[in-house]
Amino acid sequence: MCDLRVVLIGGTSNTGKSTVAEVVAGRLGFEHRSTDGLARHPGRPWRTPDREVPPHVAEHYATLTTDELIASVLAHYEHLWPRIEELITDRARPGGPGLVLEGSALLPERVARLTVPRTAAVWLTADDAVLRGRVRAAGRYEEAMAGERLLMDRFLARTVRYQELTLAAVDALGLDRVDGGGGRTVAEVADAVLAVAGAQARPAP
Repeated sequence: MCDLRVVLIGGTSNTGKSTVAEVVAGRLGFEHRSTDGLARHPGRPWRTPDREVPPHVAEHYATLTTDELIASVLAHYEHLWPRIEELITDRARPGGPGLVLEGSALLPERVARLTVPRTAAVWLTADDAVLRGRVRAAGRYEEAMAGERLLMDRFLARTVRYQELTLAAVDALGLDRVDGGGGRTVAEVADAVLAVAGAQARPAP
């Protein structure tokens, strides 16, 4: 696929970035990494079989408004960006291992200003109903206590709002996006991502 070395997959939480990125990486023979692995913001505020919600995470979602949650996560992503750009630049060099990097921290405005060759970027989207269903399924919403549901609802409100802001920027900048919901299989979404990446990869000078 041309001389592609880095594929960036952005989007809000629960659009399927990690699952799709793993498939794309496997097809290309690239490494798959998440921006969450560089430095994690307060994570998802629901219990899993091997994890309780840390008190600071519960407080974060319980006490902040949606606008404050957005401001907090955007400040975190801006602080993280130099590390992300360094990673992209390093992996875009010829001869090294290719990279599929996914995460909400891939801010459209920052990615659009990259001048790194051999890279491509696409943002995954999903309808609000799809996001709601995925969040509630992950957190077992129907079985949760009222306080736990509140945290999930706050997370979902931030997720939906973040997507609105991201897609407004993506469309304004003329960047590419792919629907990660709509009943398509993971393989079909991965096909679409690869087609977009192949069409708009920046060649080396």
